[in-house]
Amino acid sequence: MTRRTFLELSAAAKTMTAAAAETKLPWYQTALRWGQTNITERDPTRYDIPWWREYWKRTAIQGVIINAGGIVAYYPSKFPLQHRAEFLKGRDLYGELAAAAHADGLAVVARMDSNRTAEDFFKAHGDWFARQKSGEPYRAADKYVTCVNSPYYDEYLPSVLKEIIDRSHPDGFADNSWSGLSRENICYCENCARKFKDHAGEPLPDRKDWNSPVYRKWIEWNYKRRLEVWDLNNETTKKAGGPHCIWMGMNSGSVTAESRSFRDLKEICTRSEMLLLDHQSRTESTGFQQNGDAGKLVHGLLGWNKLAPESMALYQAPSRPGQMSFRLAAKPPREAQMWMLEGIAGGIQLWWHHVGAYHEDRRAYHTAEPVFRWHKEHDRYLVNRQPVATVGVVWSQRNTDYFGRDEAATLVDLPYRGMTEALIKARIPYVPVNADHITRDTHEFRALLLPNVGALSDAQCTAIRDFVKKGGALIATGATSLYNEWGDSRKDFALADLFGAHAPAPDFGRSDRGQSVHSYLRIDPAMRSRVRPVLEGFEETEILPFGGMLENMQLDPGVLVPLTFIPPFPVYPPETAWMRTPKTDIPALILNGRVAYLPAEIDSRFGRDNLADHARLLANLVHWAVREAMPLEVRGPGFIDCHLYRQNARLILHLINLSNEATWRAPIEEWIPVGPLHVTVKVPAGVQAASARGLVSGAAMPVEVSNGRASFEVKSIRDHEVVVIG
Repeated sequence: MTRRTFLELSAAAKTMTAAAAETKLPWYQTALRWGQTNITERDPTRYDIPWWREYWKRTAIQGVIINAGGIVAYYPSKFPLQHRAEFLKGRDLYGELAAAAHADGLAVVARMDSNRTAEDFFKAHGDWFARQKSGEPYRAADKYVTCVNSPYYDEYLPSVLKEIIDRSHPDGFADNSWSGLSRENICYCENCARKFKDHAGEPLPDRKDWNSPVYRKWIEWNYKRRLEVWDLNNETTKKAGGPHCIWMGMNSGSVTAESRSFRDLKEICTRSEMLLLDHQSRTESTGFQQNGDAGKLVHGLLGWNKLAPESMALYQAPSRPGQMSFRLAAKPPREAQMWMLEGIAGGIQLWWHHVGAYHEDRRAYHTAEPVFRWHKEHDRYLVNRQPVATVGVVWSQRNTDYFGRDEAATLVDLPYRGMTEALIKARIPYVPVNADHITRDTHEFRALLLPNVGALSDAQCTAIRDFVKKGGALIATGATSLYNEWGDSRKDFALADLFGAHAPAPDFGRSDRGQSVHSYLRIDPAMRSRVRPVLEGFEETEILPFGGMLENMQLDPGVLVPLTFIPPFPVYPPETAWMRTPKTDIPALILNGRVAYLPAEIDSRFGRDNLADHARLLANLVHWAVREAMPLEVRGPGFIDCHLYRQNARLILHLINLSNEATWRAPIEEWIPVGPLHVTVKVPAGVQAASARGLVSGAAMPVEVSNGRASFEVKSIRDHEVVVIG
């Protein structure tokens, strides 16, 4: 690009930006499709800006995320220690791209990556870097990790943000690594030692110890510091760049990942006008459906009137631990597209992500365009809507921290995943509900599900109890409410009065969670007629597989116990596989009015073992709890993830076809169409369900309305269908 062209583009960009400020909504309310070419240090020699501008148009994006500074600067910074890209040679590649994007009418977000530096920076400002207890610096490969409590974050980075604003006027900022050292490591630098002493009146903790008051203070202090960084950066960018020049960091769609980085997702969403999700692809343990769940979870905090674009990798990212990431090789297109479609269904906005500006594997350039262009054609149906569900699944980041601690993947993520995947298999719409928002967000729900939510405060338990008093149903599992907000064991379940059961031991729900044994559950034949919906589908069996252990517990008078525990017995050799104790009084499922309590962690077992009986039992309990209020029924073949929304006077139904040859092992290479599907939707007041139209197939679907429910048929689904009703 010539200097003259650069100046012309810059002038055009300033004119466009000024006009937009006068006539349009802020960019973060309107930019629904994004693109990012993550620039490598080699790219200044080969970045074909005209080609990428054409790609921007082909993919119909409205915003770009461009590498600016931090670990590597892509402009001639005035700060001598900010490392310039090795092949930059004085070029302002970031500025050229920003000017071109603005001239094309795109929003520009300057991308930072700020938590580490090269050795020369470390030698110049050694007191700005994180230190081990030995005094040695923390390192990541050949880089040195900066300390989040140092002047690097308080003084240096704000100055870099101002410089970038002065030079190129970006609309906002992102930062790939803004939150400093993870929870796995304690920084013992002088800044941390001094500031923690001022905050807590005590020295830094010697080691990780979840039962230590000092360690807990350190955890809370670290969360507070990340919010201070968030607020400081936003104050800096808005002051220098105007009220809409927001700083957005980067966040994960995984609550456990957020916890390990001291990023309080609830508080961050409270502060955010737009949330950027660095949640690029599925893992084989969670499947594509996790992206739909992530969208609903973050919007439950952020609000459904705000946007949450998500970085969607077009290169081959790992799908299981230990797998290599091939950053320069194209991901099979259907694998990337299915992740995008699940994100759309959950309310996430699209954001393609390439590593490098030049690729010898050009197949990735064809992946995003069909999805992005479909999204552009129909985007009015994909934002500014509210989920329709009568089931809320309760979660909290504090439960992840203080109940899950170092075993959150087993104690928290596994039961949550098992519960939500059982709902997905049963095609039951649900919404994640933060435990602090139960009173605020549950007025539409008929049932709350608490999958091993061990750590609950007294206030959260009161909110749950109030929900039940008002007629709501409750399904809880495992150690729910046995621990307080610090993860300390109570003498009994805080919700024991609702469960009709009492904890058998103070560590119940934490011990022996990971083991698998040859155990079963026995169906009480006397209960079949009394709790028919709960045991539907099990008419020809007296037992169900379990796989875990149970302890006896005290029960209140009047409760029903449809399932009891059969202790483990040998499985090998086959001649020994007979029940030594075929019947016990140890309860596995307890029903107390509209409350179902499962000491048997069926949600965790389903998350681990994927047994159909476990999914069916959980779905049966939800149908028992919700009764006739279920808003949606979808009958027909296939593994279909269903997301239902209301948008003014119409309903919008996403049907995602997860039936494929690679449901549990990436990548997908073939779509497998399914159908027909027979859909029945409960029609809320104010919606005239006289018509239904598929946004993917383009087909009109005849509708029959009877007794407040609209029925229609979807003849076939290849990858997904979005039906507009009304």
